[in-house]
Amino acid sequence: MKSLVAFLGALLVATGALAQHRNEGAEPPHGAAREFGGGHIPAHGPPPARAPRAPVPATPRAAPARVEPSVPETQRPTFRDRPEHPEAPHVHSRNDEWVGHTTGRADPHYRLDRPWAHGRFPGRVGPRHVWRLHGGGRDRFEIDGWFFSVAEWDWGYCADWLWDSDDIVIYDDVDHVGWYLAYNVRLGTYVHVLYLGG
Repeated sequence: MKSLVAFLGALLVATGALAQHRNEGAEPPHGAAREFGGGHIPAHGPPPARAPRAPVPATPRAAPARVEPSVPETQRPTFRDRPEHPEAPHVHSRNDEWVGHTTGRADPHYRLDRPWAHGRFPGRVGPRHVWRLHGGGRDRFEIDGWFFSVAEWDWGYCADWLWDSDDIVIYDDVDHVGWYLAYNVRLGTYVHVLYLGG
């Protein structure tokens, strides 16, 4: 009986230490605690967009550095819905609202000539499976032997991702045929990703 109590005590301590380690460095900025990121995993992907909506232009001071110099910043959408929120598509923890997924099927940035050219992702999709990034970058990254690339339009939104250690969740993209959404658990941001095969 004593050994069972000791075992349960050790298990409790180990679980607490693991939970603390998982959340290290994941705290959102001051004042935004638990509003996005920080280990939150949305219960579902975004709903279909109701109607295609033109993106809201970003203000120059709010926009992060972008990869595509040919696209003026005034043509980029803004996603900072509150001063402490990221200037990237993100998910609100309190209600799983997917901020920024509103342009609908007509968005030319996510149109593919050959959707599913490499097949559909055979791994688990949705909140019940968290994947660890195993290296690469926005052009090509790996999770457990499967490869993806980030949509070029979204490159600036994943500049702060840790490609060798961040946890992500893959969701179906109900609006953009051939794409998935990769949600970064640490940051609470997401990008459109294309499955490249295994």
